[in-house]
Amino acid sequence: MFSEAMCKAGVTYPQGFKAAGVKAGVKKSGNLDVAVIYTEKEASVAGVFTQNAVAAAPVFASKKVVATGKAHAITANAGCANACTGEQGTKDAAAMQSITAEVLGCEPLDVVVASTGIIGVNLPMEKMEAGIKQAVSELSEHGSETAGKAIITTDTYSKSCAAEIELGGKKVRFGAIAKGSGMIQPNMATMLCFITTDAAIDSKLLQKALSEITEVSFNMISIDGDMSTNDMVIVLANGEAGNEEIKVEGADYEKFKATLQELCQGLAQRIAADGEGATKFLTVHVSGVKNFADGKTIAMSVAKSPLVKTAFFGEDPNWGRVICAVGYAGVEMVPEKTVVKFGGIPVYAYGVGAEHDEEALKQVMSQKDIVIDIDMGLGEAEATVWTCDFSYEYVKINGEYHT
Repeated sequence: MFSEAMCKAGVTYPQGFKAAGVKAGVKKSGNLDVAVIYTEKEASVAGVFTQNAVAAAPVFASKKVVATGKAHAITANAGCANACTGEQGTKDAAAMQSITAEVLGCEPLDVVVASTGIIGVNLPMEKMEAGIKQAVSELSEHGSETAGKAIITTDTYSKSCAAEIELGGKKVRFGAIAKGSGMIQPNMATMLCFITTDAAIDSKLLQKALSEITEVSFNMISIDGDMSTNDMVIVLANGEAGNEEIKVEGADYEKFKATLQELCQGLAQRIAADGEGATKFLTVHVSGVKNFADGKTIAMSVAKSPLVKTAFFGEDPNWGRVICAVGYAGVEMVPEKTVVKFGGIPVYAYGVGAEHDEEALKQVMSQKDIVIDIDMGLGEAEATVWTCDFSYEYVKINGEYHT
């Protein structure tokens, strides 16, 4: 479903979408920092946002757009978060909308805006205005790659993905770009994700699908347990594919949702794997619990433990740190029923350290991709969280943070 060429096409893979990313001088590095994504045909829009009480100005501006159910464009910048900037921040977010709308010929409420970068700094609006106008002038069906690079901060690369399915006899395409590398914590993480599709779908159903999918994708990753002020996932669906509009929860809706979920989970995993300074991608799978919420709580407790994360960085099979994190998660636990495995090798079982092949375990710990399985033995539900290790580089990156 996800070919390399399709993924590279990203948000411009679906019909009717154009994008561009430019250098406006917002980032101190001089790298690409302003992106615009546009569909001339009005699109249904859905969005999910950070739950941080000090959400940034563009979050509030974009929530108003999503409330209308329709949009034409997304304008985003990196290098400045426009968070904790008071009344001026609100005016600047609105100005991003107005500038974009004026050059595109739409209304300000047709424009979603997003920012990422340093908190507590005002947007350099002269640079932003010039950057937005330049990006609009460079909009292209091949512009997803530059747009993706324009929204990253400490990421080592821009994440993109695409898919194609058939709905009602019509080919329907999906595309996405995302950023996220640090300050990653559910509800949501410090991430921006923009998804496009040429499917025709009612905005309320689109919102329902996205909200449910977020719970099992972007809200299941953690790098450092910090929840950012600017996070959002936005989906635009412009209907260019020509399928019969999805208005009810039938077979087409379920197929649409399943594809969107696969795309979102794939992006979530790539964000976790690209954690700041990460050397290992960790999957924490909890089974044998009474409900999903219990499984998520336990998995997050393990995934957010600095002792667990540093142990895996040091390739130390210290299962005691894992079982400790399970024990303080606040969820029912019977030690005698709990089994922990690293890469399929039992390391804790029935209340004692399990017998295992030391050489095989050493090989598991040296791998870049490791699964931590935790069977609680108390039920049939399960949950999976994705995270990464903590390295020396994580401290260096965040101790010297700039964009």
